[in-house]
Amino acid sequence: MVEGSFAQNLPWIPVTVANNHAVQTPYFVLDTGFTGDLQVTNKIATELGLVVSGVTKSRIANGVIVDVPTALAVASMQGMNRNVQVMISDSMPLAGISFLTKFEYTATVDCKNRTVALTP
Repeated sequence: MVEGSFAQNLPWIPVTVANNHAVQTPYFVLDTGFTGDLQVTNKIATELGLVVSGVTKSRIANGVIVDVPTALAVASMQGMNRNVQVMISDSMPLAGISFLTKFEYTATVDCKNRTVALTP
C-alpha cells in the first residue's frame, strides 16, 4: 500500500520519477479529474533532464484548451516500474487516472479522516 497525506485540503501521494540517472520522489496531487499519467513543474522537468517529445492539447480547470509539452519518463511505486507520459506545466504536480490504471491501483481518499491510500 502507498500512503499519501492531505495538505491544503488536497490529497497528495509520493511518486518516484526517473529519467536516465536522475531520480526524484516529489508529491503529486491525486486528481481524478486529470486523465493523464503525470504532470510536473518546469523545475522538476529540468532537474530530471526530461526531453520534450511532443505536445498535447489539454483542457484546464477554466475550460480553456492549451498546448502542453510532454516527455517520457519512468515512474516507480512499490518496486514496480512503468513508462509514463509526463506533461510539463507551471501548475502543480498531478497524478491522474491513467497513472493509477497503469499501476492497477485502487485509490481511497477519506476526506473525513484526511487519509489517502493506494492499494494494488
